[in-house]
Amino acid sequence: MPIGVLTLELHLPQAHSLKEKRFVVRKIKDRLRARFNVAVAELDHQDLWQRAVLGVVSISSDRKALETLLEAVQRESEKVLGGDLVGAELDFF
Repeated sequence: MPIGVLTLELHLPQAHSLKEKRFVVRKIKDRLRARFNVAVAELDHQDLWQRAVLGVVSISSDRKALETLLEAVQRESEKVLGGDLVGAELDFF
Protein backbone atom coordinates (compact mmCIF):
# COMPACT_ATOMS: atom_id res chain seq x y z
CA MET A 1 0.00 0.00 0.00
CA PRO A 2 1.91 3.07 -1.21
CA ILE A 3 1.99 6.40 0.59
CA GLY A 4 2.66 9.47 -1.56
CA VAL A 5 4.27 12.62 -0.17
CA LEU A 6 4.41 15.83 -2.18
CA THR A 7 6.58 18.60 -0.72
CA LEU A 8 5.89 22.11 -2.02
CA GLU A 9 8.28 24.99 -1.38
CA LEU A 10 6.69 28.43 -1.58
CA HIS A 11 8.07 31.94 -1.87
CA LEU A 12 5.44 34.54 -0.94
CA PRO A 13 6.80 38.00 -1.82
CA GLN A 14 3.38 39.63 -1.28
CA ALA A 15 3.34 38.61 2.40
CA HIS A 16 4.63 41.43 4.60
CA SER A 17 3.70 39.83 7.91
CA LEU A 18 3.11 36.40 9.39
CA LYS A 19 -0.62 37.18 9.33
CA GLU A 20 -0.57 37.73 5.55
CA LYS A 21 1.52 34.58 5.08
CA ARG A 22 -0.91 32.50 7.17
CA PHE A 23 -3.81 33.78 5.05
CA VAL A 24 -2.15 32.63 1.80
CA VAL A 25 -1.02 29.30 3.26
CA ARG A 26 -4.47 28.61 4.75
CA LYS A 27 -6.10 29.41 1.40
CA ILE A 28 -3.98 26.91 -0.54
CA LYS A 29 -4.27 24.24 2.19
CA ASP A 30 -8.07 24.53 2.30
CA ARG A 31 -8.33 24.44 -1.49
CA LEU A 32 -6.18 21.31 -1.82
CA ARG A 33 -8.02 19.54 1.01
CA ALA A 34 -11.44 20.32 -0.45
CA ARG A 35 -10.62 19.53 -4.05
CA PHE A 36 -8.40 16.44 -3.66
CA ASN A 37 -9.19 15.03 -0.19
CA VAL A 38 -5.52 14.99 0.85
CA ALA A 39 -3.78 15.81 4.12
CA VAL A 40 -1.86 19.11 4.03
CA ALA A 41 0.43 20.64 6.66
CA GLU A 42 2.99 23.42 6.88
CA LEU A 43 6.30 21.68 7.52
CA ASP A 44 8.97 24.37 7.67
CA HIS A 45 9.68 28.11 7.82
CA GLN A 46 6.74 28.83 10.16
CA ASP A 47 8.48 31.95 11.48
CA LEU A 48 9.53 33.41 8.13
CA TRP A 49 7.15 35.84 6.42
CA GLN A 50 7.83 35.01 2.81
CA ARG A 51 8.73 31.30 2.86
CA ALA A 52 6.73 28.14 3.50
CA VAL A 53 7.07 24.42 2.94
CA LEU A 54 3.86 22.42 2.63
CA GLY A 55 3.58 18.66 2.83
CA VAL A 56 0.73 16.93 0.99
CA VAL A 57 0.09 13.26 1.79
CA SER A 58 -2.26 10.62 0.45
CA ILE A 59 -2.49 6.84 0.57
CA SER A 60 -3.94 4.44 -1.98
CA SER A 61 -3.92 0.80 -2.95
CA ASP A 62 -2.75 1.77 -6.45
CA ARG A 63 0.56 3.62 -6.92
CA LYS A 64 -0.39 4.88 -10.40
CA ALA A 65 -3.62 6.43 -9.09
CA LEU A 66 -1.69 8.00 -6.23
CA GLU A 67 0.91 9.43 -8.59
CA THR A 68 -1.84 10.85 -10.83
CA LEU A 69 -3.56 12.44 -7.82
CA LEU A 70 -0.42 14.09 -6.45
CA GLU A 71 0.60 15.34 -9.90
CA ALA A 72 -2.86 16.95 -10.15
CA VAL A 73 -2.29 18.53 -6.73
CA GLN A 74 1.04 19.91 -7.97
CA ARG A 75 -0.57 21.34 -11.13
CA GLU A 76 -3.34 22.97 -9.07
CA SER A 77 -0.71 24.45 -6.74
CA GLU A 78 1.20 25.85 -9.71
CA LYS A 79 -2.02 27.33 -11.10
CA VAL A 80 -2.98 28.96 -7.80
CA LEU A 81 0.50 30.09 -6.76
CA GLY A 82 2.08 30.78 -10.16
CA GLY A 83 5.68 31.86 -9.70
CA ASP A 84 5.35 31.59 -5.93
CA LEU A 85 5.87 27.81 -6.14
CA VAL A 86 9.65 27.46 -6.26
CA GLY A 87 10.02 23.72 -5.73
CA ALA A 88 8.14 20.45 -5.63
CA GLU A 89 9.30 16.95 -4.75
CA LEU A 90 7.26 13.75 -4.99
CA ASP A 91 8.20 10.68 -2.93
CA PHE A 92 6.59 7.28 -2.40
CA PHE A 93 6.95 4.96 0.58
